[in-house]
This record gives sequence, C-alpha cells and structure tokens, in this order.
Amino acid sequence: MDFNRIQEKLNILADAAKYDVSCASSGSDRTNRNKGLGNASKMGICHSYTEDGRCISLLKILLTNHCIFDCAYCVTRKSNDVQRAAFKIQEVVDLTINFYRRNYIEGLFLSSGIFKSADHTMERLVAVAKKLRVEENFNGYIHLKSIPGASDELMYEAGLYADRLSVNIEVPTISGLKLLAPDKKHEDFTKPMLKVRNEIVKYNAEHKIIKSTPKYAPAGQSTQMIVGASGETDKDIMYSATYYYKKYQMRRVYYSGYVPVAGDSRLPAIGSQVPMLRENRLYQSDWLLRFYGFAVNEIVNDDHPNLDMDVDPKLSWALRNMHLFPLDINKAEKALLARIPGVGMNSVNKILHARKFRKLNWGHLKKIGIAFNRAKYFMVCDSKNWERRDLDAAKIKGLILQNSTGKFRKQYGNQLALFN
Repeated sequence: MDFNRIQEKLNILADAAKYDVSCASSGSDRTNRNKGLGNASKMGICHSYTEDGRCISLLKILLTNHCIFDCAYCVTRKSNDVQRAAFKIQEVVDLTINFYRRNYIEGLFLSSGIFKSADHTMERLVAVAKKLRVEENFNGYIHLKSIPGASDELMYEAGLYADRLSVNIEVPTISGLKLLAPDKKHEDFTKPMLKVRNEIVKYNAEHKIIKSTPKYAPAGQSTQMIVGASGETDKDIMYSATYYYKKYQMRRVYYSGYVPVAGDSRLPAIGSQVPMLRENRLYQSDWLLRFYGFAVNEIVNDDHPNLDMDVDPKLSWALRNMHLFPLDINKAEKALLARIPGVGMNSVNKILHARKFRKLNWGHLKKIGIAFNRAKYFMVCDSKNWERRDLDAAKIKGLILQNSTGKFRKQYGNQLALFN
C-alpha cells in the first residue's frame, strides 16, 4: 500500500466531506508528543450521536469527489477546479479497520460524488459496507449516503449493511433544484427515500412475527437542506422539512447554511455565507416541531415567513400570542407548560411531578432549573408577585434582551446586523 498516496487521498476526500453536516466535524489536530497516549487525527474524524445519546467518532470521507453533475452549490461540481481523488473499495475498508483498531473511530460515514452513474456509485458504496460486515465482521456504526437515482435493489441491499441511510435533498424546493441543479430530478431524491421508508415499515412489521428477520437501516434515514443558496424563506424550508418528516419518516433533517464554494451567477455573491444564527434558529424550530407539539404554521406562516433573529422561535411565538398567557404553573396541562419560553421538556416533567406534592412558587421553579429571566413574564405560581404586570409584547422582548447575559449578543452580534 502506498501510504503517501493514501494520506493524500484522505486529505482531499475528508476535506470535501466536511460540507455534509449530518454529523459535525471535531476539527481536532492534537498530536501525540513526548510518548503520550493517543493521537487525535484531524483528517476525516467527526462526532455523531446514537439513539441512546452516546457520542461516537466516525471516519467521515467521500469515496470520490469526481462527479458527473454540475450543481451550482457543490464543491465537487464537475466544472469546479479542485484536486480530484478516489478511494478503492479495499482502501476504505482498510482505513476503517485500521482507524478502529487504533481507537480513533467507532464507525464510518461514507458519501461520494456521482461518477459514471448513480447505480455504479451506489454499488461501490454498498460493496464497502458489505466487506466490512461480512469479511471483517465489523459491527461498528455505518452511515451510507444514498445516491439520488439509485435502484431499489441497491437501496435494499444498502439497508442490510448500513445503520443509517440518507439522501441529501440539498435544495428545499423543486424550483430551487431546477435553478441550481438542472441535471437532477426531484424524483431522483424521493425514490430512494420512499424505498427506505417502505423497507423499514416492512421490517418492523415482519420482526414482530419473525424475530430473526434481518435488520434494515435500524437508525433510520435522514436528509440535508442547504439554506440560503436559492432564496427560500424560513417558511419554505420548515414546510419542506415537515413534509419529509411525515412522508418519509425521517429521523432527522439537517440544515446547512450556504458556504461559498464556487463562483456561479445563480448563487449569492461570493462572501455572502449564511450566518450560523439562521441555522441555529432552524434547528430550534425543528426541535419545537418534533418534541414540543408545535405545528409548523404556528412558527412560520404568511405573516411571519422568516424566523426572528433576536429571539428564539418559542419566545417569538409566545410574544405573538400574549392572549394565552400567563399560565398557572400549578394548573396548566403538560402541552401548555411546554409552550412557556424558558421551560424545557425536562423542566415540564419535573414541574408535573413536583406539583403533586405542593403548590410551586418562584423559588421552587428556580431550583427546577427553568430559564427564569424569560419564563417569569409568561406564568403565575404560588407567589404574590406576577412579574409580567402590565407589560406588552414589545416591552417584554426588550426586557428579555436587555437582561440577557450578553453571551448570545456577543456571539451573534455581527450576524444580527445582517438582518436589520
């Protein structure tokens, strides 16, 4: 094995993989010095989380950055002048096993540019996973990127060896896809998604009857959207995400702020990278939809097509619905408690448990751990003073921003200016 060539490929293909945010790169470059223990490789190591909350390290690479398509937003587009490389199937297998044995990683995150055809590329991705499972008896985590347009047969086989599959929808709307990736069809993305969803449903049904039924993509499927490359509003993005959650039973939808990677007249000007704050607001909204019982039209709608950059989506919703507040913390049902700004689901459950024994006051709520500086304007409890008094939404927003620790404003202050 030519180790210098493998190192060169790893540098190129790990760097190209960083634009996929389905797991976040650790970015560590700490090296072993003075005969110390361990070595944190900076190339291709990322962190992801299992269903039970464990943080795991993955080797995150592309099989190749050669691609037959010319998508305007993509660093691997065929017209982009970048250094190209490709791993052989056995090279990826050997890298994964060697990294695992050195305790660098616990699994593999493998994507690829599309070369020759969708099926040809998907076949090679599946071959890597199959070799790891069958020949190397590798039981670590494997996440395979499904190639848009791949056949149902290959998608089925991929799910037998991978823990998670994902097809990146990339552009949130069909019109945006036509503009930025005219060579691709929307159905090329949704067809593999549908196959994976159907196979997962089929497996779950058969496993109830036959316990030995082979597992199929036990960690489900996910997708990713690029934010800010084609002019969609936050409403467009969140409605699209909601559709994929419901239609294809996605485990996660990831939001990736547009990063200038190639000059193209169809894209925003070079240098206009989407602020991280916008990504953060989309993830907060996604969390409200998945775990807090919000409907998408409560967060974004025709009257409010974009998320508030000053405050989080739950607080923004509460300020627009002051007629529902204040809530009595000792009487309100669980669904309503979850809508109080500054009260997370863990705190909601603690409140429900604690109020079985006594009426709660401000002191009890502070000990429970709610974000008191926000929550106090939207609730009453077994205390004489009601913090909201006669304040309207604008005054409450101003007080909350004024009383914040300053960490948020310090971190995002420059980005906020872009929205004003």
